[in-house]
Amino acid sequence: MKYLLGYSDELQNKVRALTDAGKLGDMLQQRYPDAHGVRNDRALYAYVMDLKNTYIRNGAQVNKVAFDSKLQVIAHALGQHTTISRVQGSKLKTKHEIRVASVFRETPEAFLKMIAVHELAHLKEKHHDKAFYKLCELMEPNYHQYEFDLRLYLTHLDLPGAKALWTA
Repeated sequence: MKYLLGYSDELQNKVRALTDAGKLGDMLQQRYPDAHGVRNDRALYAYVMDLKNTYIRNGAQVNKVAFDSKLQVIAHALGQHTTISRVQGSKLKTKHEIRVASVFRETPEAFLKMIAVHELAHLKEKHHDKAFYKLCELMEPNYHQYEFDLRLYLTHLDLPGAKALWTA
């Protein structure tokens, strides 16, 4: 239950009951029946840029968006926003990259949108503070529910013998 440590004991006990009964995966599949269709980096870039252009028009230019198999759920990194600065002559050039953990290749669109919104919010707000989460909620009103459900899915994946619930 490492993904639910910040939640109440009562909620953790409900999730534990679902896992003990073998029903957590079924509940998630019922709530989110289909996987999204974003399968490659080009489609991911288009998906993220569509969100950015809708909600953060004045934000920094995003130069690269890619699925990254090196991002580890264990290291608490499902996505990553990096800023790379290089000196070119007398100017400082900055590039922004967003990397999304490969686990999101085969998840419902809600989970992909949640991580994309999270990483895009870092273009405007660097820290996970009130303004950051307010921006996340502006871009996706169900942000917190999707984040919780993603934590449930990660909990499901940690179960012995568990397999991905959605496939391409």
